[in-house]
Formats: sequence, C-alpha cells, structure tokens
Amino acid sequence: MAEVCISIGSNIDKEKNIPAAIAQLEKNFSTLKLSSVYESKSAGFDGNDFHNLVVFFKSKNSPEKIIEILRNIEKSLGRVRKKNKFCDRTIDLDILLYDDLTQKNENYSIPSEEITKYAFVLLPLAEIAGEKIHPELLVPINAIWEEFKALNKQQLKNINKIQL
Repeated sequence: MAEVCISIGSNIDKEKNIPAAIAQLEKNFSTLKLSSVYESKSAGFDGNDFHNLVVFFKSKNSPEKIIEILRNIEKSLGRVRKKNKFCDRTIDLDILLYDDLTQKNENYSIPSEEITKYAFVLLPLAEIAGEKIHPELLVPINAIWEEFKALNKQQLKNINKIQL
C-alpha cells in the first residue's frame, strides 16, 4: 500500500468545508493521520485567510484514482476549478507525496512543487511526515522545513496554528 500525503485548504466556509472533506476522505481511505490546522493569508491574490492542513493515509489506489476521488470530493463541496489557481475556494485537495513516486504531467506533479514554496504546505507536512524523504531532493521533509524557516521569515509571520 502506498503512503500518501495530501493537502487540504479552504477560505470559503472553511469551518464547514474542511470537516466535510475529512469525513469524505475517511469514507474513501479509512485511517487518516491529520496535522494541525494552520491559518495563513491568501497567496497570490487578495482574499479571505485560508485554513490548511495535511492528511496522511495508506491506499492501494493509483495516484490517478486518488486524484479522481479528490476532485469528486471538491465538486461535492462546491469547488469550481478556474484557470487562475490564485482565487477563493471552498476546498482544495492535492496530492503532495505518493510513496517515493516522481511523476509530472499536465494535470499534476508528484511530489507537489508547493512543498518547497509555501509554509502552509510544508509546515503541516513536516509535522506529520517529517521523516519522509522528498523523492526528488532526497532529504527528509524536516530538513527542507529547517532550511525553509531560515530563508522565508516573511512567510512565517503569516501562518498561525489554530483550532478548527
């Protein structure tokens, strides 16, 4: 079974949409390990603050099947995908890691390029999967987080651990 980490983010009805997404993920993948929830400013546009977390689970499904499940959950929660990815959203579900797979195509990139770009992705990932080795960089996620903290102090000012 593959070890999978996905990110969850929302800035529209987040107190409702995040628990609803987690409930649907539990129906599809059973045992989930959840990070803490972090609040951060919207990135790339002016919008409501986001709530973000990372979920770990094991699955026999292929990455393509998992993405199909994630898109169905998003759709059920009112997500409308737009060409501009920097916009408000009811829910955003993306694969960050799938075992040690490295795969890129027009629909997705595994590992997710967002891991090294955004504190709201990397911090919760390090919290629950810090020992995992990044399949392209070949270093533990915790090491990436430590380097990120030293180089991106401004992003760290805009992220706070919260209770959902």
